[in-house]
Parts: sequence; structure tokens; C-alpha cells
Amino acid sequence: MAVDSLKNAWNVADLRKKIGYTLLMFLIFRIGAHIPTPFLDRDILNQMFGSGAMMNFMDTISGGSFKSLSVFALSITPYITASIIFQLLTVVIPTLERLSKEGDYGRKKITQYTRYATVGLGFIQAIGLTYGIRGAVTITNPAMKWPTYLLIALVLTAGTAFLMWLGEAITEKGIGNGISLIIFAGIVSRVPSALASLWGMLRVGEINALSLIGLALIVAFITAGVIYVQEGQRRVTVQYAKRVVGRRVYGGQSSHIPLKVNQAGVIPVIFAMSLLAFPQAITSWMPTSGFARFVNTWFSMNGSLTSIPYLLLYGALIIFFAYFYTSITFNPTDVADNLKKYGGFIPGLRPGRPTAEYLSKILNRITLAGGLFLALIAVLPTLVIGLTGLKNIYFGGTSLLIVVGVALDTMKQIESQLMSRHYQGFMK
Repeated sequence: MAVDSLKNAWNVADLRKKIGYTLLMFLIFRIGAHIPTPFLDRDILNQMFGSGAMMNFMDTISGGSFKSLSVFALSITPYITASIIFQLLTVVIPTLERLSKEGDYGRKKITQYTRYATVGLGFIQAIGLTYGIRGAVTITNPAMKWPTYLLIALVLTAGTAFLMWLGEAITEKGIGNGISLIIFAGIVSRVPSALASLWGMLRVGEINALSLIGLALIVAFITAGVIYVQEGQRRVTVQYAKRVVGRRVYGGQSSHIPLKVNQAGVIPVIFAMSLLAFPQAITSWMPTSGFARFVNTWFSMNGSLTSIPYLLLYGALIIFFAYFYTSITFNPTDVADNLKKYGGFIPGLRPGRPTAEYLSKILNRITLAGGLFLALIAVLPTLVIGLTGLKNIYFGGTSLLIVVGVALDTMKQIESQLMSRHYQGFMK
């Protein structure tokens, strides 16, 4: 079914051009991921980075660029951070709120501000990262120490800016959301090396076949669960009153408001992980301190009982940010006002405030389910490590969530374009 649909998509000249353009951008991204940043000693760099849940997550998101510190080491995360910041500021700053309601002009201005913020955040992160790995920087002339640090930071910032342009180019001329697809490509590119590592561990007897079978079953179960929850929604029935304009009668039909179970997507996980990264970042500056020993013992995902406080805090933060981000992206009061404006109402409820309270009540319930789902997916890597004994394999539930979500969104876009040309799509 999916293969036939892809063949149909390839037979459409416009879709074939878009898919080809997207694949070309993927190739450029993967080439850039292997271009090394200058003035760095790779051996010392590998010893400094080591391993850990945060390091592995950043390396997975960047497609292996973070630990090797290629020109794309910062990946697209500064752009994501800047986008989130402006989404939050749009709610609290009246000027940005007015811009967001001015159509294409307003969106273009906010996008322009987001780009500037991306470059600024990328440069700040690049300076901090460069100073953190200063022991791996090779400098022959001491007088060139700070100019060399600045050059490395500028190279890393330029890499992020180029990825931002790449993502926007895919969105404009390719298929799907470019930024999400870049993250998707980075995660998928790590799959072959992970499979090779699993095969190597199996051959030397470090793991057994039952562990691999258990891992495969867990991955299949999680994938099915992600698809089920990502597609899950609560449909609130809406009835529109009849209106007579001249000799014509308008309205009178029924519709619905789709409230997604996972309204916030993967954003709460990113927020929670970013917040919990601060203690680990501090420990890298003072690795022998008592604070570092406490964090490394009780706040790390190591598959033992000592990781339980970390997992509990991680899950609680995810649920909190799920509510926080959902409240920003969906405003029941605005929806209720728009329904009232266009003559719509929920059967059994008065328009206005009662409708807003009803929508808010439903949203709170399904957001709890979505937040619990995200928390479960996020903590699954540690649970899998403990159940299967795969100590040296990083199994990322967050990564799987991103991959499946992006794949579903891209598939829907291709599906809609195929259906407009009377081809059979991916889904019946």
C-alpha cells in the first residue's frame, strides 16, 4: 500500500520535484555533519565528552555531529529554542500579539525576529561550548588563544544558521516541515551504527538473543502507542444556527472541534530535558565537587535504583510543561468567542463562558493523558536498560516519538496532495 502510493507520488512531476529536492537537502545535511571544526584534537575531544543520557541525546538529535563537534554540532536546537521563546512572548507582549494577527506580514516579521534570535542564541551556546572544550583546542601561538576560540564559535554559529536556512528551504520547496525533517534525518542516520553496535555485542556474547527480541518488541509496542496517541483526539460536536440572508439559508450544519490528546507534541520533553541539563552542565565545570558527586549519583539515567529521583522529576516536569504549552497554544475563551461570533454552539451549553469552561475541562483531562504518555515514553530508555541489560546502547523514547510524529505529518502532506490528484493515498 505505502509502496504503491510512493510510486504514484513519484509519477507526479510536481511531487517528484519536491521529494527530490528534500532528499538533496538531506544529502547536504549529512555531508556537513562530517565537516570538522578547525583547531580541535579529536582524541582529546572524545575523552572529554564521554557518555551519558544528555550527551547521547544531543548526539542523536544532531546526527552524530555533537560528539565529533563538526560544523553542525549545535544542530537546529537554537532555532527551536528561539521559536519557543517567541511563541511565549507573543502571549505576553501586545506588539507581538498584534503582529501574529496581521496575516502573512506579521508572520514574516516574527520569523525574521526568530532568525535574529537564533543567531544570537547559537553564538552564546557556541561560546560556552568552545570554552568548555578549550582543553581540546590546539593552539601553537598563545597570543592566538581567544581569536581561535572566537573563530570556532563563529564556525559553529554559521553551521546553525545554515541549518536554519536548509530547514526553511525544505519547507518552502520540498515536502513537510523542514526543521522537523532535519531532526528526523539526524536521528535516522544513527540507526545503522546502532544496529551494527547491537550486532557486535551479540557476536561477542555481551548480550543474548532474548534481549534483542525483547528490545524489538518494546520498540514495536512503543511505535504503535505513539501512532495511537498522536492521532488520538476528542471531537466536540458543534452545531451552527440557521441564518436567512435574502432568499438563502446559511448554517444549520453540524461540525466538531478536534482536541488532540497530545496537543503539545514533543515540546514538553525538550523543555524538561533542557531544564535538567543545567545541573549536569555545572558538574562538568567542577567534576570533583560534592555537588557533582550528588548529581552523578542521584540525577542520572544509569539504569539503577539511584536514577529513580531523576526519572520522577523528569516525568513531573514533562507533565507540567504539557499543561503549560497547551494553555499557550489553545485558548478555550478565544474558541468560544469565535463560535459565538459565527453562530455556533455546543449542544446543551450556552455560548460564551459556559462553552469556554466546558472546553477547558475537556482539555485538562486529555492533556493529563497526553502528558503521562510523554513522560512514559521519555523514561522508557532507563526502563529498557534495566530490563534488557543493554548497558551500552542508548534507546531513546524521545527520538522514537520525534521520528514517528514527523513521519506521520509528512505522510499526511503527501497524502493530501495525492488525493487532490485522484491517486490512492497511504491511508484508507
